[in-house]
Amino acid sequence: MDQALGDLEHAKSDMERGFYDWACFSAQQAAEKAVKAVFQRLNSEAWGHSIADLLEEISKHHPVPEDLMDKALELDKAYIPTRYPNAHPSGSPRRRYTRREAERLIAYAEEIVEFCQNLLSSLHPR
Repeated sequence: MDQALGDLEHAKSDMERGFYDWACFSAQQAAEKAVKAVFQRLNSEAWGHSIADLLEEISKHHPVPEDLMDKALELDKAYIPTRYPNAHPSGSPRRRYTRREAERLIAYAEEIVEFCQNLLSSLHPR
């Protein structure tokens, strides 16, 4: 969870400095790592990078709000195209992401991190 919180701070810093592509990617990473922290607490293996898929797996044992799943799906879309110049029809990722997107994805990541923190606090320690 510590790494997730650090990635969230990184996302905010990049947003403030105008690196919206990296802010979106760091928001995705923060949410992914928070969800994987839950898997660690459950002594389970977390495979892949899809936050939505990972939350779907968690939902088999713990309720996950539907709106959080929608937010996870949007965050998942920031995993690859934020970093690879050939992921868009033209132009680099740094020209394809906006402050509004960064703000939205950071807010989504914050919600997922908070959800995971609350879930972790309700689970028995290992």
